[in-house]
Amino acid sequence: MPLTTRLTARLSIEHPVVLAPMESVSGGLLASTVSRAGGLGLVAGGYGDYDWLAREFALAGDARVGCGFICWALAEDPSPLHRALERLRPAAVMLSFGDPTPYAGAVRGSGAVLLVQVQTVADAERAIEAGADVIIAQGIEAGGHGSNNRSTVALVPVIADLVRDRSPNIPVVASGGIADGRGLAAALALGADGVLMGTRFWATAQALVPPQAHARMVEATGEHTVRSTVEDVVRGHDWPAPFTSRLFRNRFTDRWHGSEAELDDNLDAVRAGYRQALDQRDFDVATISGSQSAGLIRSVESADTVLAAVVAEAEAAIARLGLLVTG
Repeated sequence: MPLTTRLTARLSIEHPVVLAPMESVSGGLLASTVSRAGGLGLVAGGYGDYDWLAREFALAGDARVGCGFICWALAEDPSPLHRALERLRPAAVMLSFGDPTPYAGAVRGSGAVLLVQVQTVADAERAIEAGADVIIAQGIEAGGHGSNNRSTVALVPVIADLVRDRSPNIPVVASGGIADGRGLAAALALGADGVLMGTRFWATAQALVPPQAHARMVEATGEHTVRSTVEDVVRGHDWPAPFTSRLFRNRFTDRWHGSEAELDDNLDAVRAGYRQALDQRDFDVATISGSQSAGLIRSVESADTVLAAVVAEAEAAIARLGLLVTG
């Protein structure tokens, strides 16, 4: 039985699954594969590299894809968003990490669906006021950037209740630690209309990820992660509070997490070593983002295979629960 929700209707997709626009990972091939398999693929707009974004949209071909941007980076230079809306015509735009209000009108005026990711109730209230078409509730389990707020299972029902009372036509999407069909089924039970998945699609053949990093992901568990700012410091990204990034622990995080002042004092030398590790694909030093769902990922497969498996498992879980309730 198809999982038809308000999200599938609003985004005109078959399955209630959206690809997270992961920086330097969610390119055109991954986004188009997810979209062609029935979800919605989002290409990473990240810190505003329009040329990269345009190349990846070209690689997506005629697939219906969208893109994502970081609000605090747009506050410094909004031109990549406006160029993307004018020239690339994304089907949807996801705004995260900051105030979406200055950009919401342009996104909706372009005809794109506006997705806004939130971490708190206050964020969700602001997203509603800004005119979000879809609200994504991100829990602390998420890989990559987020805040040290509430878990997905605690946050999603609160946001779903708020949206139901304030603007009941807005679909709510759950994000953070969801990597299989059980997570999708649980998100629907919590009041969400679908899920945003990052880490599971990170570990797919179409992701812009080297095999050495994929191997680390398959070996990792959720206990191997830490929320930290050290990756942003060494890469020169000035993320504002309260945002941190969930990373897999390695020698670099073990050395510098908790010693950020010392890292600042030695930044030039540490940065040179970090860049060399990236070039050599040495992930004892170079960092990898990932969620607490890592232990559920045991292989690297094609993104369309992953999406089909997630949906089938969710349908089976929902059917099983229905039998338990009625039986």
